[in-house]
Amino acid sequence: MILSDSERMRRADRIAIDEYAVPSPALMERAAAHLARAAMEEMGRRRAAVVFCGSGNNGGDGVAAAALLRQRGVAVRAFLVGSREKMTADTSRMEQWLRRVGGTLEDFDPDLPELPEILSGAGAIIDAMFGIGLRRPLSGPAAAAAERINASEVPVIAADIPSGVAADTGAVLGTAVKADRTLTFSMAKPGHFTEPGCVYCGRVEICDIGIPASVLAGSGCGVFAVDRPDVSLPRRDRLCHKGDFGRVMLLGGSVGYTGAPCLSAAAAVRAGAGLVSLGVPEAVWSVCAGVCREAMPFPLPCDEAGRLTSAALPLLRERWAGCDVLAVGPGLGRSGEIVSLTQEIVRTFPKTLVLDADALWAVSAEPELLRQRPGPTVITPHAGEFHRLGGDITGGRLADARAFAETYGCVTVLKGHRTIVAFPTGDCHVITAGNPGMAKGGSGDVLTGVMAAMLGQLPPEKAVVTAAWLHAAAGDRCAAARGEYGMTPSDIIDALPETMKEITMS
Repeated sequence: MILSDSERMRRADRIAIDEYAVPSPALMERAAAHLARAAMEEMGRRRAAVVFCGSGNNGGDGVAAAALLRQRGVAVRAFLVGSREKMTADTSRMEQWLRRVGGTLEDFDPDLPELPEILSGAGAIIDAMFGIGLRRPLSGPAAAAAERINASEVPVIAADIPSGVAADTGAVLGTAVKADRTLTFSMAKPGHFTEPGCVYCGRVEICDIGIPASVLAGSGCGVFAVDRPDVSLPRRDRLCHKGDFGRVMLLGGSVGYTGAPCLSAAAAVRAGAGLVSLGVPEAVWSVCAGVCREAMPFPLPCDEAGRLTSAALPLLRERWAGCDVLAVGPGLGRSGEIVSLTQEIVRTFPKTLVLDADALWAVSAEPELLRQRPGPTVITPHAGEFHRLGGDITGGRLADARAFAETYGCVTVLKGHRTIVAFPTGDCHVITAGNPGMAKGGSGDVLTGVMAAMLGQLPPEKAVVTAAWLHAAAGDRCAAARGEYGMTPSDIIDALPETMKEITMS
């Protein structure tokens, strides 16, 4: 799903009004109709609603929704959280409509004694204080209103985006309304899907308000939300052999860390790779060989502590001539020799390279190497690893992952709640699947294996996005079956086949 941002949506509104002669009040009334419908659905038999409105056009949506609800016999209290002097012409027009149907737009007083009773008696609350243009933290009466809304136990519906959430970044500006449902108009925005704002949005619904499709077609901002309909796997050709589905080589492991590379190898096999080999220190080769049934472990030179050394490089070069993808990092360990080995791989491996875990630590000493790669590169850092690489996370995960990918020319998969996949082209994909049960050691190793397998089978951009979604969706399948506390990374691997089956084209 392609997303838009606040600037492009304002432009789309203006084009619809100025060039397509769509009346601005008509856009507002259609938005209000969606809000009123949602409020009716939420309130059930408790036919009362409270609407918090701002002075801008987002507030006008709320005022018009209050008028519609009154016409349907709902008891409505509508509050203006803002200045009447700053009300837009369309919002003033909606206030006149509200008056005609017997309603009142009251000035909001945070200290109104009966406010708690008003809120607790409502069947639904509509938040229409601020829309997608908000740039500053909520303060004064608006912040107080958000606090009162959040303290209630009444279903909350946000108009376009919860007040206090930045539409373009997902940042929470001081405080924000926590909605159960967010009705966004025409197109969804990045803030609906990126953290932390995404957890304030509840269920997001995209509502048509009459902006022509041709206008919306040019309103994307290069950010995509990835859900089930957005990913697919091709049906395999009946005439095929194992070499058609990718030759993947994994490099990792050390004494005390044999589980990580074995998880990656098992995940690569489960994700459909045709051939999977696993290079590990000779000190742990027998352990890994006893665990891996489908992957092919091979021993490499190591130091006394059981970590790979630069002496492994000639053997690796012999083997990587016959592979399509090399993934480095799971359980690799840390040492000066690891840094030398990893950095030389980054400099010289000519094909697709995936870097994770300790390989990212090794590269963080000289991240400029990423610019000099002779082949495509995918990195899969969590927030700490991203920061160590020099990534700045103060501007929001989306913007910072995009900036890093553009600067260093590598695909950046910034793991976490709502994993971000950023490409050097500037395009970004937000993975909407995943859950807290995946926050366990080993989950990232599984992603590395899935990522390498997909890169061996699909075009690069499709491969990375599909791998990130598959990993997260398999995690959701595990959470549904076993619960977030009890699920394990091995469970995610076991859930991959059914997850892939669901998205394989017939």
